[in-house]
This record gives sequence, C-alpha cells and structure tokens, in this order.
Amino acid sequence: QVQLVESGGGLVQAGGSLRLSCAASGSILRINTMGWYRQAPGKERELVARIASGGSPVYVDSVKGRFTISRDSAKNTVYLQMNSLKPEDTAVYYCNADLRSFVQPLSSRTYWGKGTLVTVSS
Repeated sequence: QVQLVESGGGLVQAGGSLRLSCAASGSILRINTMGWYRQAPGKERELVARIASGGSPVYVDSVKGRFTISRDSAKNTVYLQMNSLKPEDTAVYYCNADLRSFVQPLSSRTYWGKGTLVTVSS
C-alpha cells in the first residue's frame, strides 16, 4: 500500500513562516504529480500548489509570491514553504500524489494524506 504522511503544521502569527513536508512511502513505482490542497472551515478543498515530475510548479493566485513548492524525487517527498502567512491561510493542508504503484503498474491513482492543521493568528 501507499501512504502519505504530512508534517510541519502549527500555529504561527501573521507574517510568519511554516514549512510543510509530505513523505510518500510504500509500493511506489512512479510518482507523476505531488501537491498540496487546503480546506478552511466551511469551505471546499482547494488546490494550493502542485508540481509534476520534471514540470513547473503551479500555484493558486492567492499564494503566488508567498508559497514555494519543491520536491525531492529521491525521497518521494514534497515540501511547501509558506512565507508571509495571512489569517486567511488558516486551513487543514492535505498532501496529494498521483502515482503508479507496483500493485497497479499500468494506471495512476490519487492518494491523500490525513492533513496537517495550519493556524495563522492575526
């Protein structure tokens, strides 16, 4: 099986920084895309940033210039550096990976982490 485990969430004051990490483990054959989504209370889950293997990162407009996504393919890990945090960034952040596993080598499947809470106080 495949697991995604996030870490790095917490409480920070507005203007501060946090770095999220997500490590994928298990019977992974190839990871296509890794990314971060978030869900604020009462709102739908939204894409924050994603990065494809060998591709350029994509960001939602509200985080451009403040957040940076990066990936260590050797470690099957994706990071999200969040700077200049705002109260509206408060949400549960979920890691997401689109990958092929040894169990299903011919088709990709999307996996999710359990989420990590980021709280930004004003």
